[in-house]
Amino acid sequence: MRRPVLRPAALAVGGLVVAAAGCLFAATGSGAHSGAANAGRADGGALGAAAAAGVVDPGARPAAPALAGEDLDGNPVSLDGFRGQVVVLNVWGSWCGPCRAEADDLARLGESTRSQGVRFLGINTRDRDRAAARSFVRAHGIGFPSLHDPDGELLLRFPPALLNPQTIPSTLVIDRRGRVAVSIGGAVTDEELGPLVARVAQEAS
Repeated sequence: MRRPVLRPAALAVGGLVVAAAGCLFAATGSGAHSGAANAGRADGGALGAAAAAGVVDPGARPAAPALAGEDLDGNPVSLDGFRGQVVVLNVWGSWCGPCRAEADDLARLGESTRSQGVRFLGINTRDRDRAAARSFVRAHGIGFPSLHDPDGELLLRFPPALLNPQTIPSTLVIDRRGRVAVSIGGAVTDEELGPLVARVAQEAS
């Protein structure tokens, strides 16, 4: 069985401070869904993950990798298509308890920040069945697209200390020039994420 382990930490990646407190899955057998059940019990710890996050100085921001693929309906979508806008990139899975905890907040924030030139993009991971992921989206009223990445291939394009593929959920804020300005490992609330997004949105492009 896979057992999620909460490990709050603040990691320095270049000039970027990464707030990390997510569900780290240690493989001791098979079955991501059995790990998900345990992850749901870790919600309280994960929700504080954004407390250590900050906005990195523009000169020290690493470039986000190219991300492209199909959304949950099979339509093409890419991160490059959002260039010139601030992008909130959220990694999630329908099986993930902390993802359920943050989903409603992200849906609200995605709608309320559109007028600031902010767009949300998801990466749906470890969901082999797109139908389960689509049900999650409908249940939480999520209006933004998500790249379907069942094997985590897209996540491996990031340095692990910036976006750990074993820490779900994770959220990045990418500035208008395609650079990572904020990195959070673990669930986040709109009250925690909103001010960080606003700071990046106020920057000149």
